[in-house]
Amino acid sequence: MSEVIYRDGSYLANNPSWHEEDSPWKARQIVRLLEANRLKPSTICEIGCGAGGILTSMAREMSPTTRFKGYEISPDAFALCASKRASNVQFSLTDLLAEDAEHFDVVLAIDVFEHVEDYFSFLRKLKPRATYKVFHIPLDMSVLWTLLKWPIVNGRNRVGHLHYFMKDTALATLRDSGYEIVDYFYTPCGIELPNLSVLDRCLKLPRKAAFSVHQDLTVRLLGGYSLLVLAK
Repeated sequence: MSEVIYRDGSYLANNPSWHEEDSPWKARQIVRLLEANRLKPSTICEIGCGAGGILTSMAREMSPTTRFKGYEISPDAFALCASKRASNVQFSLTDLLAEDAEHFDVVLAIDVFEHVEDYFSFLRKLKPRATYKVFHIPLDMSVLWTLLKWPIVNGRNRVGHLHYFMKDTALATLRDSGYEIVDYFYTPCGIELPNLSVLDRCLKLPRKAAFSVHQDLTVRLLGGYSLLVLAK
């Protein structure tokens, strides 16, 4: 599986909304991270912006003077986001890393590099594009998911995950690619996102209860969380 699935209609067939229903929740997590680190960027771009919902949601929550630009390689996704253009939100059917683009204050890579075959090259090329980088990384490698097997296989077949991370390997990957980790926290995607699976709904209370006692151990055992990282 490669980026072909995002260009030939395969991904859209499996994910007709392109996960737009998750965008307001993800935008809130990103704004929370920026505010926690007292960042007030003037320019924000997103690589792999999908249907554009994250940027449009952030534009509603942040200063009206902040400029947003989304880059997307899929014509299907671009068709969904192009109609969301606004005076301060623009979209481009372009590979950010393949053009001589402007430098941004912040670049977002939200649930992206687990889809990229050569993710080390991707991360190294992305680094000079902005002063700060925000990554949202699924943590597929939990004990429960490994024992059940099908959630990981489903993630590969339906949403195109090629690489699988836990917190330590995700952070190590960024450091090995030359990034400085500024801040990070877990996001409860398997608890708060809309359209949870039956299994995720059954695990909501156990995950929340266990997380309040020991965050790292809960995520390693039960999964249901992603990692939001601010890096330089």
